[in-house]
Amino acid sequence: MECFGAIGTLLGCSAGAAVCGLLFAAFKLGLLYQLFHKTETKSPRHGGESVAEVLRAHGVKYVFTLVGGHISPVLVACEKVGIRIVDTRHEATAVFAADAVARLSGTVGVAAVTAGPGLTNTVTAVKNAQMAESPLLLIGGAAGTLLKGRGALQDIDQMSLFKPLCKFCASIRTVREIVPTVRKALAVAQSGTPGPVFIEFPIDTLYPYHLVSKEFTVKNPPKGLMGKIITWYLNNHLMNLFAGAWETRDVSPLPVDIPQATDDQVQRCIELVSRAKKPVILLGSQATLPPTPADDVRKALEDLGIPCFLGGMSRGMLGKNSPIHIRQNRRDALKEADLVLLAGTVCDFRLSYGRVLNRRSKIIAVNRDKTQLLKNSDLFWKPTIAVQGDAGSFLVRLSKGLKGYSCPKEWPQSLKAGDVTKENANRAKANEKTEHHLNPLKVLHQVDELMAEDSIIVADGGDFVGSAAYILRPRGPLQWLDPGAFGTLGVGGGFALGAKLCRPESEVWIVYGDGSSGYSVAEFDTFGRHKTPVIAVVGNDACWSQISREQVPMLGSNVACGLAFTDYHIVADGFGGKGYLVGREDEDRLNDIIRQAQKETQEGKATLLNVLIGKTNFREGSISV
Repeated sequence: MECFGAIGTLLGCSAGAAVCGLLFAAFKLGLLYQLFHKTETKSPRHGGESVAEVLRAHGVKYVFTLVGGHISPVLVACEKVGIRIVDTRHEATAVFAADAVARLSGTVGVAAVTAGPGLTNTVTAVKNAQMAESPLLLIGGAAGTLLKGRGALQDIDQMSLFKPLCKFCASIRTVREIVPTVRKALAVAQSGTPGPVFIEFPIDTLYPYHLVSKEFTVKNPPKGLMGKIITWYLNNHLMNLFAGAWETRDVSPLPVDIPQATDDQVQRCIELVSRAKKPVILLGSQATLPPTPADDVRKALEDLGIPCFLGGMSRGMLGKNSPIHIRQNRRDALKEADLVLLAGTVCDFRLSYGRVLNRRSKIIAVNRDKTQLLKNSDLFWKPTIAVQGDAGSFLVRLSKGLKGYSCPKEWPQSLKAGDVTKENANRAKANEKTEHHLNPLKVLHQVDELMAEDSIIVADGGDFVGSAAYILRPRGPLQWLDPGAFGTLGVGGGFALGAKLCRPESEVWIVYGDGSSGYSVAEFDTFGRHKTPVIAVVGNDACWSQISREQVPMLGSNVACGLAFTDYHIVADGFGGKGYLVGREDEDRLNDIIRQAQKETQEGKATLLNVLIGKTNFREGSISV
């Protein structure tokens, strides 16, 4: 035990019985493992190959990254097995792109970034994925196993950062741990309520034995017994690091556990719905998650015939002109409804914490996450039936159980009439002249009329995007991408990149505010290099208008809200795209400019429309907190 205490002192550990005991136990385990598992010192293989092998077996097609030496073996190995490496200009973009792939493909999105600042740059994007319930694997580099906490390059306590953000966190300690750990992480990301997972890879677990061994060589060890102990310790650590590294291991996907409603719960809900005269469904992003295909959910909703309000990723679920899709006057509809089905929708700020729900209504809440299922139910609302289960499969089962049921036609028709009235008013407002520049509503109406039926819309901004949510109509399921409940700015470049890779034949539109465009306009370089042409529309009013709209009347100051009418079109040109400046003088040929941008994009050029817009009172009274 004395020799282990000496090693502990040399390694900077406290010389105490507990530390010595732990250290002794760890060495004992390593020594025993090495007796039965070979260390192949001549093998050229490296840990990156194990990562790539598991990812390929799980159907991963893309790894998004900003390159760094800590993770180079992962990137090289993935490319060799046919996984496409997509490098971006910011680590946050890499995570946002992986998030988009997860949402659109039904697989886990994967991003790999280097240690330290590479990882800290992803924190916002990972938190956004957590709140949006996107299954995501973040791979991060780390300092070598023996150098943790000893001042190595980019060495920080990464685990403490990501444990609050991720469903699962692990730090690899030996090469043999890579396959089972990555398999487990991918399963956890998709199980229950989906979300991000994180694995850090110390650099010596990823590189080949012959390169790592050079780092374990002590050129001038102390003489005598202490020198022998240090040399033995380092050699044993190295041998244990690679012991059994290349033994055959199962890389196939582990089972994914998704909570489901019980038969009794479904039956009780069937009985409630069958008696309702004015039912309403509020559909959230969770209804688009696997395993139920979006088209099956759409058919179930159409068979039920119940008026639906769609939010988040569920926008577009019912197509462009469905008679049961209600876009306007949600608050009024909820006051009248005698039954509300919250299918993956949460009673957070978006539903005024549940206060918009009529206390006389029967409320069915369905959510995979128990916390989200009952959020604020102790304050402003109470579920009649609360179902912890998958919203998509629940709707399919509900529809089958209500075969022959028909929602009273007068109810959806009256709500649809309200839609028509409100949308006619929006069109009238779009035709009003603003004091300066173009009316943003008119711009959005013309974009909506001209965008292709297969278009995917990426929303990244405040006021301009808030207006777009009322006007732009996603044409089908999984054709709208927004950040979700976190309200994150900067998702545009990454979401569009992931979407274009998943749907290369589709038009991908980024609707930017001029403020939010600054976060990711540099990804026009990425769009060009990776041949992912998208169309960006920047609503440029030289202001953070979402904030200014409330800050000025409430506090009497526009401080920090002003921007400039920046030449974002020239910025796009500089990064290899094609930019257009669109002002009031171009109003009569706006359709032609949009069509030209579409043509440029079809020919492989990412385009940006820098649209100078004026002020309207369309969203007067909207708040951002």
